[in-house]
Amino acid sequence: MKTPSYNPSPLEIDFANALYILQKELEKHLQDNQVIHVESNIRRDNPMVKFSLLDKDGDPHEIVVRIIQIPDKF
Repeated sequence: MKTPSYNPSPLEIDFANALYILQKELEKHLQDNQVIHVESNIRRDNPMVKFSLLDKDGDPHEIVVRIIQIPDKF
């Protein structure tokens, strides 16, 4: 399938949405960390998903995932 736009691309948007939807599944694999909030900005170029976490000691942490699709090389 030819990608009509990369800013953001449909695949980038779908991938960011998937991360948002799977937040509870991801939490199961984060040792001693609880996901307390997830913020997504999927309409910007290079969509991002920001995870706010709380560790077992009560310390807050943030992880930002930026999704970038490399242009097709055909």
